[in-house]
Amino acid sequence: MKILKKACFIVIIFFFSASYAQQSQDSVSAYKKRVLETVEIDFLTSYYGQNGDNAAVSGGVGTEELTDVTGTFVVSIPLNDDDVLTIDAGVSAYTSASSSNVDPFDGGQPADPFVASSGASSSDTWANLSGSFGHSSDDRNTIVSGKLSVSSEYDYFSLGFGGGLTKLFNEKNTEVSVNANVYLDKWNSIYPSELRPFANGANGLANGFFLNKTINGNANYSPIFDKFSDETRNSYSLGFGFSQILSKNLQGSLVLDFVQQQGLLSTPFQRVYFADVADSFIENFQLADAIERLPETRFKVAAGGRLHWYINETVVVRTFYRYYYDDWGINSHTGSIEVPIKLSDKFTVYPSYRHYQQSAADYFNGYEEALSTDLYYTSDYDLSKYSANQFGMGVSYTDIFTKMHIWKLGLKSIDLKFYKYDRDTTFSSSIITAGFKFVLD
Repeated sequence: MKILKKACFIVIIFFFSASYAQQSQDSVSAYKKRVLETVEIDFLTSYYGQNGDNAAVSGGVGTEELTDVTGTFVVSIPLNDDDVLTIDAGVSAYTSASSSNVDPFDGGQPADPFVASSGASSSDTWANLSGSFGHSSDDRNTIVSGKLSVSSEYDYFSLGFGGGLTKLFNEKNTEVSVNANVYLDKWNSIYPSELRPFANGANGLANGFFLNKTINGNANYSPIFDKFSDETRNSYSLGFGFSQILSKNLQGSLVLDFVQQQGLLSTPFQRVYFADVADSFIENFQLADAIERLPETRFKVAAGGRLHWYINETVVVRTFYRYYYDDWGINSHTGSIEVPIKLSDKFTVYPSYRHYQQSAADYFNGYEEALSTDLYYTSDYDLSKYSANQFGMGVSYTDIFTKMHIWKLGLKSIDLKFYKYDRDTTFSSSIITAGFKFVLD
């Protein structure tokens, strides 16, 4: 009830602010610059690849190989001098050796946690559509925004909505903001294949799944398994921002975010192996002792700051730090630096570095470290203790006069970036991103 009261309070503030912005029409000046001069279209795409040996799908051991390709269109439309509508539509298609082993026995080769299965769970597509509306007051010192989004993939659906308020003071040298968002999610739970015959207390070994398979090791396979009765997940976030121009060459900002989650926070297809239960195998694949079990609530807090130093017209230094805490026992620190270097009027390069480290969640155990008597357990190494480094390089091309055209669209900018990420475990990843911004003539 406290969360609902907070949400209602935020909504009331949002609509009061919107009403206030409407009333400010009485102070319309003879001329005001449009918030957005013309329609802008962004096309964003990326290619992501990762690898490692600690797949959560197979209980903390096995391949984490995954590739993902995304494509997104963002269209910003000026409705009038003050209002902008933005439509964001994207699709992400991935192929995952890890998730393919939700059912490792549906391929043509012997089941193995380090080998991808060729079954239906080896790939999926995620799609997202969101719309946001922003209204700026006549003096451009107040911005009210609202957002609605929907996304879906094979086993997950999400509906989100929220709003924000930004105020500028001190001749626009000071900015404060508040935003709130709600996400209502629904799982379509998919469980490891060997556990499904044991649902609702059934004697799984008598099921057809096992009739043509030989269990090695502990032949009296008897996992702990019950389907989740509630497959919903709700997330509520509240964020605050403060930005200040400190001098001609220095700008700083602070952010504070709170997130409350409740519902199904476990991932239904992630296995766990217990240290006090004898191992059972079919072919080279170890059968799950249970699935991941995590608390149904989680509270997160993140506080961070940015400092941008404009050394000269050629070089800028951008720094960032964030501290994160949640009531699952994770504490983390993130620090990054980016140094845009302007090579010419049109070309800029962006070398960057990011360091991250976190403590382990209270419920994390590595492969065969959890006990069957534990209340909660997971072998997802994203919740383990680790540190990571990321190196990046980007280049951008900008032409404010949009001399290059495609049909009626003028090319305003191109951004290309590459990031290489490595943990102190076996996990590593890389991503290439490209962005193209067009304006409608």
